[in-house]
Amino acid sequence: MVSTKRLSARNRPARENGSERRAELLAIAGELFATRGFLATTVRDIADAAGILSGSLYHHFDSKEAMVDEILREFLDDQRQANAKIIEEAEDPRTALTELIKRSYAALRQHPAAIAIFQNEANYLAQFERFDYLPGVADEFEKTWLKVLQEGQKSGVFREDLNAKLTYRFIRDTVWTTVHWFNPNGKLSIKSIADQYINILCDGIVTR
Repeated sequence: MVSTKRLSARNRPARENGSERRAELLAIAGELFATRGFLATTVRDIADAAGILSGSLYHHFDSKEAMVDEILREFLDDQRQANAKIIEEAEDPRTALTELIKRSYAALRQHPAAIAIFQNEANYLAQFERFDYLPGVADEFEKTWLKVLQEGQKSGVFREDLNAKLTYRFIRDTVWTTVHWFNPNGKLSIKSIADQYINILCDGIVTR
């Protein structure tokens, strides 16, 4: 009789290879969803891009909805955890705001496809029960940023005459739309872009 421990050790490489293959397939699917659109991308398209038969794809995922769900959940979970950590550790509203911006730009490097999908497809996907969590996550992100902005206004760090919700939307749109033009092989790094945007946001563009 083979022990459970030996079975676990024997099966570990297969599981690891399976996980790596799933990650590869998700990366391929994510790129297609981000560039072509979720509706326009078929299971056949994903399988062709991966160099496998459509039937083989179903060994890993039951549908393209399952694939986009996993892509979005990984990004959103990472972002929620990062935001919570920033709010817990930041010493003041300005630090919290700049760290939220930096973390958002870091996500552009780590989850570019997921961000593009979230921007382009969230409203459509939210119609379906499987994705009914998307509006709630978007609201959670907004409340996190609004809390920082409003606390900064109360403490005198940020201007009181600014509408906090409009300010949040301005920052959100400025940050997330970067995914459409950022070139990871270009001259500008994510860090340099984040630093420039923070300087513009906090110090403006008018000389003093």
